[in-house]
Amino acid sequence: MTAEYDIDTSRPRGGRMPRRERRAQLLESALEVFVAQGYHAAAMDDIAERAGVSKPVLYQHFPGKLELYLALLDTSCDQIIDHTRKALASTTDNKMRVAATIEAFYEYVAADTGAFRLVFESDLTNEPAVREQVDRVTTDCAAMIAEVIHEDTGLPDEASRLLAVSLVGMAQVSARFWLAEEGELDRHDAAALVAGLAWRGIRGYPKTEDH
Repeated sequence: MTAEYDIDTSRPRGGRMPRRERRAQLLESALEVFVAQGYHAAAMDDIAERAGVSKPVLYQHFPGKLELYLALLDTSCDQIIDHTRKALASTTDNKMRVAATIEAFYEYVAADTGAFRLVFESDLTNEPAVREQVDRVTTDCAAMIAEVIHEDTGLPDEASRLLAVSLVGMAQVSARFWLAEEGELDRHDAAALVAGLAWRGIRGYPKTEDH
């Protein structure tokens, strides 16, 4: 199968590049611009310039700024959901599960890309498609955690979901606060501190076999 290529002769860094690689490059450049400027202040001109391509090449891949933003948001949401899934699957020890899940949020927020800002600090949450993606993080992460809580405690589904949403909220809000404070508290120490608080609360619910 012959690879498709974009050719942009208007800029020295545009060059000839397979479409898949070009798309990845454009997304990387767009992420930098959106994180730095926010959705409303960012312009397609800025993104094209950052990527070293002409605007027509950018529009070949994304018909507009919203579509480009949504593509980035989808990837960013998938990342934290996947990190949560891996954290829960990393052990069967529930204390360690709590610690791993909290750590996953802190690691995500601390990443150099700043992608978490699209998910947790978006300036476009009035857009239904964006709101849906952002809500998906809480919904999907909480659903996975709720399943563990339900299986381990025998609590009803509604109660398990409420506890799970509370844990997700604790993780992401505290992680963002820690990052904004820029204090001397190490990331791992901060995550462990919050994990300790979460575990002291959740362990109070008895396991099924103790009922």
